[in-house]
Amino acid sequence: MFPAQALAEAMLAMGWRVKLSTDARGARYTGGFPHSVEIEQIKSATFARGGLAGKLKAPFKLAAGVASAMLGFRRDRPAVVVGFGGYPSFPAITAAWLMRLPRAIHEQNGVLGKVNKVFASRVNTVACGTWPTDLPDGVEGTFTGNPVRNAVLEREAAPYIVPGDYPMSIVVIGGSQGARILSEVVPSAIAMLPEPIKQNLRVSHQARDEDAQTAAATYAQAGIDAEVAPFFQDVPARFAEAQLVISRSGASSVADISVIGRPAILVPYAAATGDHQTANARGLVDAGAAIMMPESQLTPQTMADSIETILTNPAGALHMTQAALAVSRPDATERLVEIVETLASKSP
Repeated sequence: MFPAQALAEAMLAMGWRVKLSTDARGARYTGGFPHSVEIEQIKSATFARGGLAGKLKAPFKLAAGVASAMLGFRRDRPAVVVGFGGYPSFPAITAAWLMRLPRAIHEQNGVLGKVNKVFASRVNTVACGTWPTDLPDGVEGTFTGNPVRNAVLEREAAPYIVPGDYPMSIVVIGGSQGARILSEVVPSAIAMLPEPIKQNLRVSHQARDEDAQTAAATYAQAGIDAEVAPFFQDVPARFAEAQLVISRSGASSVADISVIGRPAILVPYAAATGDHQTANARGLVDAGAAIMMPESQLTPQTMADSIETILTNPAGALHMTQAALAVSRPDATERLVEIVETLASKSP
């Protein structure tokens, strides 16, 4: 929902009227949208849930949603329709396609989701939050980047203090899924580092409640100054102060790391649909801004080796920071706005 919210806020500021079309499930995540955005709930469905009965009902729910969206578009014709993926966007984008309305989709990840893949060749523009993005043959994408929060933009290209013989910070962010493996491996890896590095370290580690106690105990036993918590309100500030970020490679995390500009070790979530977290990491890795470590290769020793490589090479760490900034898109929202305005100018 965040890219949609960022675009909505920007368009409202320019005097546009914005309507959000989603289903009941998507509507639960609209609390951050401005009150002036009209939220229209229409029926949608996924074939991935609900067992056999749900799969049999899904086509009828989707058809009803498309009919409802078309009726709404006839009453209040949009200048442009933008989809952000997932089945909640299916009815509105289908209606826009059937009615030949100007339309675009935005994909956060480096692999198109199922719905965006269906419409990639049926829209005027495919905006890509991650680059490169795996696209169907014959489809060209426009690299916009993924919009980031204002708290991240406030720390865009924050000055970087290279690693050295003084206090250093590592931030470990597991994301909302699959953080357990980082909580199991990273504390043990940091405990294996040479003593001169360990004595300078301060670690901020985001861990699930059920993993936090074990992670904290491992850090304490190794004499590491560590704060372990299930959630940090000030992640952008911690990134800005860090010499190294260890993270999953969700689209938002990759965007935050690149905009602030920090060396990173990325561990893609192996169970992510279409292995999209590996694709998300590719841009930073190819640029020389990050080390990618697949779960199949993740051990305390391999993680310790990568951490030590970065923290004992100030020039290399600085290069990683500069490489991250070079591929960042802090103006992602503005690029999305430009796409909307271009499509609107061609609207009949």
